[in-house]
Amino acid sequence: MSYNLLKGKKGIIFGALNEASIAWKVAEVAHEEGAEFILTNAPVALRMGELNKLAEATGSEIVAADVTSMEDLENLFTIAEKKFGKLDFILHSIGMSINVRKKIEYTDANYDFYHKAMDISAMSFHRVMKIAKQKDIMNEWGSILALSFIAAQMAIPGYNDMSDAKALLESIARTFGYYYGKDKKVRVNTISQSPTKTTAGGGIKGFGALYEYADKNSPLGNAPAIDCANYCVMMFSDLTKYITMQNLFHDGGFSTTGLTEEIMGEL
Repeated sequence: MSYNLLKGKKGIIFGALNEASIAWKVAEVAHEEGAEFILTNAPVALRMGELNKLAEATGSEIVAADVTSMEDLENLFTIAEKKFGKLDFILHSIGMSINVRKKIEYTDANYDFYHKAMDISAMSFHRVMKIAKQKDIMNEWGSILALSFIAAQMAIPGYNDMSDAKALLESIARTFGYYYGKDKKVRVNTISQSPTKTTAGGGIKGFGALYEYADKNSPLGNAPAIDCANYCVMMFSDLTKYITMQNLFHDGGFSTTGLTEEIMGEL
């Protein structure tokens, strides 16, 4: 059911790859709620993924952009400005770790790979907002979101250097959010989602066990990707105008539960 929450709103969605992507689900729900947007991902991801299918279904334009390249991002925002004028929302759903892909243990991290993870997964968020702010492309009360994970707050073996990247991502949201709110009345938040069966999640060592544990140790169970998409759309809407600089847990209660009876029964 559509509530027209985003009727007339324009945005950019970073990171949709395939139907398992949270960003893909966000695009579908945002479209249903009346939004128009540009879809963007790295050139290599566009070759690997199925973004044309999503673009066709939502009537969206695809613009390739490497988030480590200021030139690519400048081009993306120039296209968005010509197409829409001002924007109302941006979703940053980007994360990549070569250390994770190569199964290099956290304590043995390759630092070139480590830096790449921080650059793509966290510093890119700062880069995106810097250009958006310089171009003054966001409408007042616009909403910028990035997707995070509870490994930013607690040690989760296997999540590796992505834990540090998510911690930096959340810090950037708070600090940049202060300036963006004060100067332009733009709100910046992160959403810490349950373990979710995405392409990226599947590459994490022990992800299956983590997913099952989180599901059992959450009073409501793991939050599905589609419900995360609904939450993102609510955060893009005018219903949440005064929420900013927050890390918002969307995890069925996992983040504030010690042990459920189900888990205690297995110990």
